Amino acid sequence: MGEAEAPSVVAPAEAGGVWGRTWAAIDERLGLSALAYPVPRHANSIGYILGGITAVGMLVLILTGVWLAQFYNPSPDHGHESVQYIISTAPAGNLMRGIHFWTSNIVMITVLLHMARTFATGSYKRPREVTWLTGVVLLAVTLGLVFTGTVLKWDQEAYEALSHNLEVGDLLGGLGVWFSAEFTQSVEVLGRLYIAHVAILPVVLILLVALHFLLVKRHGISPLPREADAAVDGGPAPERSGSTFAHHLGRMGLIGLALLVLSLVLTVIWVPALGSVPNPKVETTKPPWMFLPLYPFEDWFTVKALLWVPVIIFLGLIAVPFVDRGRYMSPRRRVVVVVIGLAVGLTLLVLGIKAQVSPVEPHMLEGVM
Repeated sequence: MGEAEAPSVVAPAEAGGVWGRTWAAIDERLGLSALAYPVPRHANSIGYILGGITAVGMLVLILTGVWLAQFYNPSPDHGHESVQYIISTAPAGNLMRGIHFWTSNIVMITVLLHMARTFATGSYKRPREVTWLTGVVLLAVTLGLVFTGTVLKWDQEAYEALSHNLEVGDLLGGLGVWFSAEFTQSVEVLGRLYIAHVAILPVVLILLVALHFLLVKRHGISPLPREADAAVDGGPAPERSGSTFAHHLGRMGLIGLALLVLSLVLTVIWVPALGSVPNPKVETTKPPWMFLPLYPFEDWFTVKALLWVPVIIFLGLIAVPFVDRGRYMSPRRRVVVVVIGLAVGLTLLVLGIKAQVSPVEPHMLEGVM
């Protein structure tokens, strides 16, 4: 397959008229026509657009989160009450909370699917190793945002999640002092997690997304595995054109808008629940679905599993591009690596299902709060 010619892009200015002159004035100052650089046609397929859809979802989360923050009080004495106020009284509060909740779940799904597609197609291979590594850190930050957001509800589920967080902090010793109540007496742990949720993690997220996108721009959209393998075997170079980034960006926006509508529909038909005021004497909840695979490990190996299992998983993800160093990208040319990845993924899925259907087991230590 030869190098496809990029479609010509005709600036609206060439058509003349008011719109043409307006576009010319805007483009002269912002350089928007530069977005029409060529990208391969397959960049617009759903598998290769998941990262962009995730970015749109994160933008929705930031905007709805800013609104919710206007009415939230990050104090153990008032956290639960302020969430009730958001639900019942704050302008558009229940709507914004629902969109925020459902979008966070959708974003978590698209993040996992994006990483799975990247792994399956070998898109982490040279020279895209650092792109993969920034994606791994983005996964960790996204999980951190989900966890801190869960705690901010300050219901029974939130209290138990925070209690586990404090136990893991104790296991880290000096490295986990930020998670402990002894770090400072002037600000409650809930308040510090609120700061992490609305400031620290979002800033890290934005910086990482910017770096991730810059690396994608630097190296281009990864080629289709069959085209990359053909090039390794002496065939033609993979397609680098066939569409434009402007079209790619438009598809990301449209699908992101569709997901926003989906979040709105889910909010109307399935309002996110708020549990009861925390009761330190009982343990009656399970973690959100993205953390459920850890639940059986906690049954088997105590709370230490909440520290070491994620460490092992993320070290494995970091090692992927340095272990699979071959030049082929197709799954059939990387059978061992793909089978291992599939086995790990299926194991975590089965463990999550097991945790969902099993009864709640008490794990918390006495007096962690």
